[in-house]
Amino acid sequence: MEVKIAATDEDILKCWDVLKELRPHLEKETYLPLVKDMISEGYTLAFIEDNGIAAAAIGFRYLQFLFVGKHFYIDDLSTLPSHRGKGLGGKLLDFVKDKAAALGYKVITLDSGHHRNDAHRLYLNKGFTISSHHFTKKIN
Repeated sequence: MEVKIAATDEDILKCWDVLKELRPHLEKETYLPLVKDMISEGYTLAFIEDNGIAAAAIGFRYLQFLFVGKHFYIDDLSTLPSHRGKGLGGKLLDFVKDKAAALGYKVITLDSGHHRNDAHRLYLNKGFTISSHHFTKKIN
C-alpha cells in the first residue's frame, strides 16, 4: 500500500472517516473547507488507501521555532479501528521522516493526548521521546 497526498477534494473527503476517529468534534459540513484552508497554510494530508477508503491518514506541516528550528509538526495521525495493528501508522510516520530528511530537517514533533497509550507506544518504538508537556488555555 502506497502513501498518497490528498491533493483533490475527493482525496480529502476519503480521509473523513479516519480523521473523524481521531477528531470526533469535527462536523462533516465544515470538514472539507477547513482542510482546504489548512492546506493553503502549509498543512499536508497524506493517506494509505485500502479498497477505496483511507485506512490511515497523517496531517503535518513545516514549522520553525526558536527552541528547535525548522521541523515537521504532525497534527494528526489516525488509523481506522479495522486496520490497526497492520503497520499503517508506522508507515505514515516513516513517510514524514523521509520527507523531513530529504529537506534537511533534523526534528519531527507532535503532541498526543495523555490517554492515547497505543499511540505513545508507536511513537516510542519509532524513536520519539517525551520532551515536554503541552498546555492549553481556552479563551471565552
